[in-house]
Amino acid sequence: MAVATASPEDLPTTTAATASKSRKVTLLPLIFLIYFEVAGGPYGEEPAVQAAGPLLAILGFLIFPFIWSIPEALITAELSTAFPGNGGFVIWAERAFGPFFGSLMGTWKFLSGVINIAAFPALCINYLKRIFPIFESGTPRTLAILISTLLLSILNYTGLTIVGYVAVALGLISLAPFIIMSLIAIPQIRPRRWISLGQAGVKKDWNLFFNTLFWNLNFWDNISTMAGEVENPKKTFPLALLCAVIFTCLGYIIPLVAVAGAVEVDQALWETGFMADAARMISGKWLKIWIEIGAVLSSIGLFEAQLSSSAYQILGMADLALLPKFFGTRSKWFDTPWVGIVVSTAIALGVSFMSYTDIVSCANLLYSLGMLLEFGAFLYLRVKLPQMKRPFKVPFGRPFLVLMCLIPSGFLVYIMAIAHLTVYIVCVAMTGAGIGWFLLMRLCQKKAWLKFEAVVHEE
Repeated sequence: MAVATASPEDLPTTTAATASKSRKVTLLPLIFLIYFEVAGGPYGEEPAVQAAGPLLAILGFLIFPFIWSIPEALITAELSTAFPGNGGFVIWAERAFGPFFGSLMGTWKFLSGVINIAAFPALCINYLKRIFPIFESGTPRTLAILISTLLLSILNYTGLTIVGYVAVALGLISLAPFIIMSLIAIPQIRPRRWISLGQAGVKKDWNLFFNTLFWNLNFWDNISTMAGEVENPKKTFPLALLCAVIFTCLGYIIPLVAVAGAVEVDQALWETGFMADAARMISGKWLKIWIEIGAVLSSIGLFEAQLSSSAYQILGMADLALLPKFFGTRSKWFDTPWVGIVVSTAIALGVSFMSYTDIVSCANLLYSLGMLLEFGAFLYLRVKLPQMKRPFKVPFGRPFLVLMCLIPSGFLVYIMAIAHLTVYIVCVAMTGAGIGWFLLMRLCQKKAWLKFEAVVHEE
């Protein structure tokens, strides 16, 4: 590995920022890619009401963005513009703490991402089975998940430009029925329903409540792995993140307030997919069907955005010599990281046998570990490289930044503490495998068994 001296202002990013200008992602597609990295619509927010009642669900989606989403988006904006190359959070951890922690960050975030990817075809089929009961279980369900995963992966292979504009179309179509439903619901709203803490005798499920909030409002930093593919990222990233935060939070809270105020049903019915049933109660079957179709389209957008993030993370890790050079191979036709797409898809298929709940819990725990390391890297880079050029800089002093990171870190510790034993076992095994992989890659590099990129570091 080549070593050279560099000033903090000229620190290199990865070499992956090589997409031609005509293929660079512009502002509007980037907003919707971020939107689908995080949300994709209010699909999946319903269990918060089931777990804790309407009032706490509404407060959760109002308050949690300030505790979690905004700090994560601010950190992503600062570090993505300071290191505008593919790899994102892997670069940040590697620059702050060295290759081992860069690799460990890559393991946690990559696995949480591909586990999350596995949830979307399953979520899509969960909505489709309401229209076509054949997908309820057995071979038809398994084949539907397999075929949809492979077809969506092929779409991802065509490139971020196509995926970005597909995300714009999917976002508008899938959100439209919720806007219509919320408007129609206005005359039916009874404000007293908003202040309900849930039905008497129904025990609060805090595990489900906080995991639902966390799963619906995290992954803001996933878009950072594609920074090298964005046109003028130093200006585009902060604006895109700001728009996506506002867009996402309104997309959750408006339909939740409308439905919680207009519909009064058994609390147990507020499970994933209830928004479609609520649309039928508020307006009619036509809107219910539109929301169910929108759920399928949203799942496609979520899959595409997060598969892109995982694939470009692998490419970025290859450029940092944390993976062999082969993993950074791009398609000659579309300039996409086809090896990363294949690896991500294969692992996602491998974990698709897990239950939806376990998928979400494992993704959350691994992501929590990565976020703790990310917060640490953000604060340490402020100390280690104070003079580094930061085109966007979170406009606060160190005491506030520490507090900004400590509050969500406390929540992360809580999320990890309430996980089930099965989730711990899976995550410990994956972490151990990640450490073993790093040591194996170091051995391969030392013995020259595989080819690695030459990386320039500051001394």
